[in-house]
Amino acid sequence: MNQPRLVITQGEYCTSADPNATISTLLGSCVACCLWDPVAGVGGMNHILLAARSNSPATASNLLGINAMELLINDILKLGALRSRLLSKAFGDAQMVTGLSDIGPENCAFALEYLESEGIECVAKSLGGNYARQVVFTPSTGAVRVKAQQRLEVEAPPPPAEPSSGNGLELF
Repeated sequence: MNQPRLVITQGEYCTSADPNATISTLLGSCVACCLWDPVAGVGGMNHILLAARSNSPATASNLLGINAMELLINDILKLGALRSRLLSKAFGDAQMVTGLSDIGPENCAFALEYLESEGIECVAKSLGGNYARQVVFTPSTGAVRVKAQQRLEVEAPPPPAEPSSGNGLELF
């Protein structure tokens, strides 16, 4: 049987009521939330990019994360789900490059706090580490396959050297 495989990338989301459909994405420091209603047999997945938080309640990155979650939830509800029956699974949050920001843990904290505040139970998760994940989600059943991708040792480049105390002219 031909199974439609829908692919999403950073900042995207996808929903489906097709019992044969799967939704997939590849994650590094981003986080994907898979939500579904097991009774209605509908669900979807998003790929949250830059949901970093700060002390300010209305930062642009918070709004990106909230928007990603609300778009996903609203589309699942349009397919016949009830908000009170939604379940979730969360994936991602890898530290892909040594020495760069902790955006992965911030994305993860946002997603888990959002799910908790909305009363959506997170029944499974694969978060953290230093490896990418390929996630394949079946929205009609909530089934997920996760394949860990081997990490290449990559370090952030050193910061640029301080300019010398010359006249600012560089010859090459």
